Amino acid sequence: MSGVQLGKRLKVTPQTIEAMEKSETAGTIQLNTLKRAAEALDCTLVYALVPKTSLENTVNNQARQIATAALARVSHTMKLEDQDTGSGELETLIEDYIRHIKDRDLWNSA
Repeated sequence: MSGVQLGKRLKVTPQTIEAMEKSETAGTIQLNTLKRAAEALDCTLVYALVPKTSLENTVNNQARQIATAALARVSHTMKLEDQDTGSGELETLIEDYIRHIKDRDLWNSA
């Protein structure tokens, strides 16, 4: 479909269609504009956020980041006091910490 044809369906000028296309390319097009174009093309606009991984992986990764950051401070202090924990013991502590993180606390820090 040409810009002129789409413009007729939307009841706008070809220049407006060109501006819409440029804003789409630039990533600045507005959702209302896309919705109008979809309706003119007898389509439904679908706006979605698609996770890169499963929700379970996202939650586990976030919990691991929180636990690792919290325990890194403790581990550093223990090293300064010559009470270093081995990497295996640290991993065990991280896993234990993860089990105790409350769901509501997962997203306090990103």
